[in-house]
Amino acid sequence: MLEVAVIVLGLLWAATVGAMVVYVRKQRVLAARQAAADAQRDRRLKELGRRLDTYQNGNVQMGEELHEMRSVVAPLPEKLTRLEQRDPTSLSFDQAARLVGMGASIDELTQSCGLTQAEAELMSKMHKG
Repeated sequence: MLEVAVIVLGLLWAATVGAMVVYVRKQRVLAARQAAADAQRDRRLKELGRRLDTYQNGNVQMGEELHEMRSVVAPLPEKLTRLEQRDPTSLSFDQAARLVGMGASIDELTQSCGLTQAEAELMSKMHKG
């Protein structure tokens, strides 16, 4: 009877050890899968971080360029008002605009219309098509 009990206990012990081996193997597989998923998530997070940095840098650059444009455009209404109020004895700005449309250079505008360099540049920019 003792021999039967020892055999039963041995079989139970072997079954327990076998179950533990299977359990440990499953845990290793699950750990390996989790590690792979974690690595993939980390790579994706890094990529998204790089993309966000690029987007933010682009927005900063665009903001700086808008600020520069604002400083260029801000004085234009005043300049236009001054141009409209110029001495009527000089060549009209409508004629200067036509000359720009025909391809006149800034130097030609300053010489033939009596415009300042800045006015000629403004007329050129406003009426080039």
